Amino acid sequence: MNTYFPSILNDAIGPVMRGASSSHVAAAYRIGKLGRDYMDGELTRVLIEYDPNGSLEPTHDSQGSDMGLFTGLMGWNITDDRMVDAAKHLEADGIDVKIAITSYGAVHPNTYKLTLTNDHESCCILAISIGGGIIEVIAIDDLKLSMYGDYFETLIWSDAPDLKEHLLASDGVDNVLVHKGIQGQVLQIKGQRFISRDKLPVNIDIKAIKTLAPILPVGSSSNTVLPFTISEEMIVYNRDKNLPLWQLALCYESARGNISEDIVFEKMREIVQILDKSIAAGIQGTQYMDRIYPAQAPAFQDKMSGNNFLNMGLYNDAILAVTALMDVKSSMGVIVAAPTAGSCGTLPGTCLGVANALNMPEDQKVKAMLSAGLIGVFIARMATFSAELGGCQAETGSGSGMAAAGLVTLMDGTFEQCVSAASMALQNTFGLICDPVANRVEAPCLGKNVMMAGNALSAANMALAGFDHLIPLDEVIIAMHKVGQALPCELRCTGKGGLAMTPTAKAIERELAQKLKA
Repeated sequence: MNTYFPSILNDAIGPVMRGASSSHVAAAYRIGKLGRDYMDGELTRVLIEYDPNGSLEPTHDSQGSDMGLFTGLMGWNITDDRMVDAAKHLEADGIDVKIAITSYGAVHPNTYKLTLTNDHESCCILAISIGGGIIEVIAIDDLKLSMYGDYFETLIWSDAPDLKEHLLASDGVDNVLVHKGIQGQVLQIKGQRFISRDKLPVNIDIKAIKTLAPILPVGSSSNTVLPFTISEEMIVYNRDKNLPLWQLALCYESARGNISEDIVFEKMREIVQILDKSIAAGIQGTQYMDRIYPAQAPAFQDKMSGNNFLNMGLYNDAILAVTALMDVKSSMGVIVAAPTAGSCGTLPGTCLGVANALNMPEDQKVKAMLSAGLIGVFIARMATFSAELGGCQAETGSGSGMAAAGLVTLMDGTFEQCVSAASMALQNTFGLICDPVANRVEAPCLGKNVMMAGNALSAANMALAGFDHLIPLDEVIIAMHKVGQALPCELRCTGKGGLAMTPTAKAIERELAQKLKA
C-alpha cells in the first residue's frame, strides 16, 4: 500500500494537461519541472535514459514522455500549446539533449533517469511514474530519498550536528530527513515554505542549498488528520452522519489539503467547466497529424439524429462525450486525466454526457465528479492507475468504477448505492489488458473507454435497483490490483502483445513513422 495519501484533485481527477498519456506526459512533465528547479533553471546538457527492461523504452516517444520532460525542463505550464515543439525550443536555447536506452537495473517499469548539467554542476535524478501523473523522485545522485512534489523541499548540505533540531523548531517545517552522501550529511526539509539561508545559524558551515517547489495542486502537511483512507473506514465514519458520498469527498479533500470545503467544491467546478469545453471542442471536430483515427465524434453526433442507428438512449449521449474527449486528447488538446489521460473519456464523458443530456445543473455535475474522485482515492491508495503495472483495468477499469459512483450521485442515489455501484463496475473489469496499437493511446483505447462507459451505466442502474454488490469495495480493489500484477508485461502498455503485435498494427506503426519523417 502506498505511503503517500492520494488527493482527489492531485491524483484522481487531474492533472489538467495536454497529451496522450498521464503516465508519460504529465508524470514526465512533473519530473522535468523538479529537475529544472534543482538546477536553478540553468541547463546546458540533458541526458535521458530509459531501461530496455521497462515499459518506457518502446513508448517514450510515441506516448509523449520526451515531450513532457522537455516541457517541464523549459519551465512551461503543462497546458502550453508549444508542448509539441518543446524539443526545438530546448535546442534553440543551446541545450544539448540526448536520449539513450541503457540497462541500469530499473526497479519500476516507468523509471526515468535524468542527468542534468550546466556550466558549474551536474546531477542525476532517478524518478518513477506511478500512474495518473503521480510521480516519486527516488534518488538524486547518491542520495536515496522520496519526493512526490507535494511539499516545498529544501536540501541542505551541512555536517552541523544540531542542525536537524534547529530546523524542526522552525516555522513551516513539517519534517526533516537526514541522508548520508559522498559529500557528507544532507538534510531534506519538507515544509510549507522554503528554508532560506538567513534563517539558519550564522556559525555553521553550509556547503550548498537546493530548493524544489511543489508541483501538485494540493499540498501535504504532517499535521493532516484524515477522516478515513479506505472505504471501510469511510463506512464506519459515516454511520452516525449519513452523508452522501460527494460530501464525504469534501470532508476528505478538505482535510487532505488543509483547505476549506468551499474551495474544494469550486476547484472541482473549474475542472467540470474545462471538461465541458473539451467535450464541445471534440464534438465540433479536431485535427492533428500524428494520430491513427480521424475525428470520430462529429460523425457519431450526425448518426445519432438518423433513423438507421440504434437508439440506446443515454448510452449514446455518453458515447458521444467519451469519444469527444478521446478525440481532443489525440489532437493534443486540453483534457483532464480522470483518472488518467488514456482513460480520460470513461469517467467525465459518461457522467457529463448523461448530465448534459438531462440538462442537469452544474452543481450536480460537480457533486458527481467529487463522488467519483473519492472512489479514485481508494483505488490510488490500494492499487494503481498505471497500465504499466495493472493493464487497462487500472485505467479505464478504474474510470468505470469511479463513473458508476458519479452516475448514482447524479440520480441522487444513496451513499450505499454509490459504493455498491463502484464495487460492481470494478468487478467487471478484471483482466482488461493494455495493448495500444502503434504505441498511440487511441486503439483499442477508444473502444475500451466506450465499453467501460456502458459498464458504469449498467452498474449504476443495478445499484439503484438494489442489486447486491456482494464483495466489499476495498476487497475488490485489492483483488483487481493482484490480477493486474499477474498480467504478463507484454499486456501492460509495452506495445509487445495483444493487438499491438498484429500485422496490421505493425503496418500502421511503420506508416506513422514514415509520415513524421516526411
